[in-house]
Amino acid sequence: MKRTIRLSAFVAVAIGLAFGSCQKEESGKTNNGTNGGGQLEMEWVDLGLPSGAQWAAFNLGASAPEESGDFYAWGETETKKAYKWSTYKYCTVDAEGNLLTLTKYNTDTKYGAVDSLVTLQPIDDAATAKLGAGACIPTSDDWEELLRNTTSVYDSVNGVKGRRYTAANGNSIFIPVTGYYRDTTYVVVSSGSYWSSSLYEGNPVTPTYFQLGKSREMLLFGAARCSGTSVRAVRKE
Repeated sequence: MKRTIRLSAFVAVAIGLAFGSCQKEESGKTNNGTNGGGQLEMEWVDLGLPSGAQWAAFNLGASAPEESGDFYAWGETETKKAYKWSTYKYCTVDAEGNLLTLTKYNTDTKYGAVDSLVTLQPIDDAATAKLGAGACIPTSDDWEELLRNTTSVYDSVNGVKGRRYTAANGNSIFIPVTGYYRDTTYVVVSSGSYWSSSLYEGNPVTPTYFQLGKSREMLLFGAARCSGTSVRAVRKE
């Protein structure tokens, strides 16, 4: 049975500031950061959702449903070579590169001035930047709506594992399992991870993100927002 789960703070801390489980590091995979500016083309799928939102047919920067596409830190609109606090747009760091303050999207005085912004603004949304107005990274509510209104199965496309979400109208999307970037290393995980545009208000260092794999689909928190992960966009009129 499919469930949408929000983990407790205790469990999220146990997961740590990283994505997923059963992970290993590979040095052979690189993120070139060459997608450049301008708007990309995208196919959109109508799943008959109550909100009217349409989901992208493949990941941002990909050209087929099974491709990982480009990787983005949360709140950044360009890919890059290294995903760490010292290269993150909205923070300050100490001499060792450790996080000191957050300069945008902050709900805790521990990290500096509070602005209480908890959802990515269009200027900081990679999907909006690459696909134009109306496109955006899904909120946590959008991810939950997808789960509530589709049936999902663990599937593969051209040898790539993922989950297929099929709506009552017969339309479907395939979302592949993807790893993530920590600094310059691509980390392979058994459950793919995708940003939401929603900050976890209990700890502004961590947005909520959606994780999918063979045995689970859930919204989590506990991932540093300087990490680089894939993006699946939605379009709202």
